[in-house]
Amino acid sequence: MPWSVRWVGGRGAQCQKQCKKSSFAFYQAVRDLLPVWFLEDMRTMEVFHWEDGGKVSLYSPSEALLYALVHDHQPYAQHLLAKFPQSALAVPSQSFSCCQSSAPHLAMAVRYNRVRVLFRILKAVQGFPPGDRAGHLDRRGCSRVEGGKTALHVACELVRPECLLLLLGHGASPCLPDSAGNTPLDTLLQQMTQTPAVNMRAKLLCFDCLFLFVPQDLRFAMKQQLLDNRQRWQDLLGENRFQCLVGSAPPSLFVGAMRVLIRTISPEHFPEALDDLPLPHFLKPLDLKLES
Repeated sequence: MPWSVRWVGGRGAQCQKQCKKSSFAFYQAVRDLLPVWFLEDMRTMEVFHWEDGGKVSLYSPSEALLYALVHDHQPYAQHLLAKFPQSALAVPSQSFSCCQSSAPHLAMAVRYNRVRVLFRILKAVQGFPPGDRAGHLDRRGCSRVEGGKTALHVACELVRPECLLLLLGHGASPCLPDSAGNTPLDTLLQQMTQTPAVNMRAKLLCFDCLFLFVPQDLRFAMKQQLLDNRQRWQDLLGENRFQCLVGSAPPSLFVGAMRVLIRTISPEHFPEALDDLPLPHFLKPLDLKLES
């Protein structure tokens, strides 16, 4: 069979060639959405990849999950997270991740807009010890390549409202800055300044979701720019959003009530418990009816 590459020891060019052939066969198999049992047979028995320094390794569950994310192989992602929750979200090898400080799976799920896989990752993370949980939820990407962005920053930059709400509801912090000192709110506001204005409905939806979770005293880099260009930002955000954001007026009673209500939902019951709340219109379009 073309995916069967028999391994012979050694470190020469032939070994590296075999690794590349074997590795590409596994990549193709995940891309083609082949059955889970078949992929696991390949991963655990016949597939090797070549790492820096000439090390030869089998694919770990973490690395296999990255492939499943890229190709939206939901059954395979579900299997890996159910059977190997810790190792599936462990730090992959250097050939898969430029930064070895923490695992990139959450940001990867947001980048490719894999909402259902993201949901399963967040549920798996809830079973981790509190310190490990925070490390996954608030992981900053490589400062050189990813600008120190968290998964929330990525959701704001790419305007992913479903991903944004899932991350917030499961405890991701909306206050952390990236390498440039921008909070997720700053990143979202910067997206709103794009000319010509595109996708404004989704951007405002992201803003409304984010505004339910940010503290009232949040310091954000764009605040002075909003004050200096008051009319422009009032036109972009609407007067009520603008006044609340710059601190000229308190949130409406409705927004205040929604902040209290949504924060009563524990991460373990998010987003399922949203159905029990009197939701505002801007939450209703979100497709968050996901199976736990």
